[in-house]
Amino acid sequence: MTMTSIECVTLDVADASAADRFYTTAFGLGRRIRLRAAQAPTTGFRGFTLSLTVSQPGNVNRLVDAALDAGATPVKPAAKSLWGYGGVVRAPDGAIWKVATSAKKDTGPVTRQVDAIVLLLGVADIGASKRFYTGQGLTVSKNIPGTYVEFAAGEGPVKLALYKRRALAKDAGVAPEGTGSHRLTIGASAADFTDPDGFAWETAPPSDVLH
Repeated sequence: MTMTSIECVTLDVADASAADRFYTTAFGLGRRIRLRAAQAPTTGFRGFTLSLTVSQPGNVNRLVDAALDAGATPVKPAAKSLWGYGGVVRAPDGAIWKVATSAKKDTGPVTRQVDAIVLLLGVADIGASKRFYTGQGLTVSKNIPGTYVEFAAGEGPVKLALYKRRALAKDAGVAPEGTGSHRLTIGASAADFTDPDGFAWETAPPSDVLH
């Protein structure tokens, strides 16, 4: 089976122009993040977070500060932890973004360079979701049974990982309750499908129409 890879992520937003200004100013992720004007009902935690992995704490601070200056709200201030350094913000459209590094100190000039984008989905049953996604052609690169699964990114710019929904919300610093639309569509090198937790996947559009 051909390996599925994530080419882009589409966020449903109330104001596409305002969201475009925010993401361009805050993160500069270009074609990897698309925006679509839509207002499907949603409340509370949407069941996913997006994580930007960077090389050092200074880069975390630079990106978090840029997001806050562009209109994001703080969820968890950037701080040291056992695994490294990171912080969490909520974009004006409601999406939750974590910026993190495993490094404990800076080793070079501070930049806004993003090394990797990880889409973390909060799921009801880790085992069932893992089986579902391996059936769609994804390859497991890291597995903590019943707790966490990470898939290889393949040729795509976005990596997929699975957490239990409550654990993901706790990691992000938000309450786990939420209802309605995820306001997220995953663009991939695969036919359209919907996973067991209601996350929608669609064939990625041609690159010339990506945000």
